[in-house]
Amino acid sequence: MFVIPAIDIKDGKCVRLFQGDYSQVTTYDDDPVKIASEFEQQGAELIHIVDLDGAKARAPVNKRAILKLAKSVNVSLEVGGGIRTYEAASEYLQKGIQRILLGTAAIENPKLIQRLITEFGDDRIVVAVDIKNGEFATDGWTKSGGKSVKDSITLLKQLGIKNVLVTDVSKDGVLGGPNFALTQQLIDAGFQTIGAGGVTTIDDCVEFNKRGAYGAVVGKALYENKLDFTTAQAAVASRNLLAKRIIPCLDVKDGKVVKGTNFTNLRVVGDPVELAKKYAESGADELVFLDIAATLEDRKTLAQVVRRIAEVIAIPFSVGGGISSLDDIRELLIAGADKASIGSAAVLQPDFVQQAVEYFGSQCIVISVDAKKRADSWQVYIKGGTEATGVDAIDFCRHMEKLGVGELLINSLDRDGMNTGFDIDLLQAVTAAVNIPVIASSGGGAKQDFLDVFKNTNVDAALGASIFHYKNVAPTDLKAHLAKKGIGVRI
Repeated sequence: MFVIPAIDIKDGKCVRLFQGDYSQVTTYDDDPVKIASEFEQQGAELIHIVDLDGAKARAPVNKRAILKLAKSVNVSLEVGGGIRTYEAASEYLQKGIQRILLGTAAIENPKLIQRLITEFGDDRIVVAVDIKNGEFATDGWTKSGGKSVKDSITLLKQLGIKNVLVTDVSKDGVLGGPNFALTQQLIDAGFQTIGAGGVTTIDDCVEFNKRGAYGAVVGKALYENKLDFTTAQAAVASRNLLAKRIIPCLDVKDGKVVKGTNFTNLRVVGDPVELAKKYAESGADELVFLDIAATLEDRKTLAQVVRRIAEVIAIPFSVGGGISSLDDIRELLIAGADKASIGSAAVLQPDFVQQAVEYFGSQCIVISVDAKKRADSWQVYIKGGTEATGVDAIDFCRHMEKLGVGELLINSLDRDGMNTGFDIDLLQAVTAAVNIPVIASSGGGAKQDFLDVFKNTNVDAALGASIFHYKNVAPTDLKAHLAKKGIGVRI
């Protein structure tokens, strides 16, 4: 997550308003370039700039100062305030501004938004969702657009918006903490969301990171030394800087690797030992071996196959399927597994999970959660996804964390084998609820799917099967693509 320093410009100077009130102005410096250079030296990667005069005048007013700033620093800039026309937007985008912010234009001229997305790409267009008294505020927060948060979300979805910056105007400039619930609504709706308004402490930044925000804009707290930028960025970066792991999955039935759709219509892919060796040699960070029929057939995981795989690979190796006792785990670890993945037994025997953690250590215990959407929540399924439990998946993940497990493997039954992308909503909900590593599973059929899950959620790893089995994408190819897009991976 980015900690994003803000520079609000009025009359060419760096200022801050109180709750968007143009009559309550505090001037911090006469030179925005100087302020931006200081943020650059502190390690800022993205700076948030607002032309306050432009927002009120409905056209850029401080454009010359902003373009001068863009030439003076080597930092990405996102700029808003008064951008109402194609000419104003395209000039910024063609003269060194990485992203532009549009708020009023989203309400008044949706065709402009769509044209800009088509010509410049959705990554460069951000809609500012400024909420005042429960409604979308326009014209520099001075007017109401007459749309509720729910209505605003519907509109943005219709426009194909990907990136939003959400601000509770009542929180802005008062150093009283953000409106996390408002920001969460946009995150839960699937937007790449930046939170703003009232960010005051490092804990505020960490909370946004935990909730899956793309960034947090900080203004007054920086200028009045309530928050140190470098410390705040370090606090949220500790998890982000860990290399994301790419993990091929071997679903095994009757001694063969198989793959299907929604856990059905299984097709034989190949020999588990040969595939394990192939993926380990082509850049996989770890492997997951799941004996998918072990619980249904009331038998134990194929320890002999585990032993053969362990002999030909030198990367971490998780094994699951039919594990329901300490002896099961002991046998698999002796056979060469590094971790035991517990599924159905975690629901049916929670005491067993706690015993396993105490006996083998957190680092050895992975909980595999098969989740399926039901109304506005997700339910845990067991026995290879065939039996509903009535257990809320998010609550279950929280409970597993309390028991001390090392990580969670989240399988979306709605996405399994569909190759339509990971279940971002589910993964955002899980990573917001727990602080232990989370592995995304189900739906990753293309390189873009892996990029999307790492950009839009706080998962620590992503698991794939079809992309490696059928599309001949090697882990090294996938990781090279992710690295080019700015995702930290082990090359």
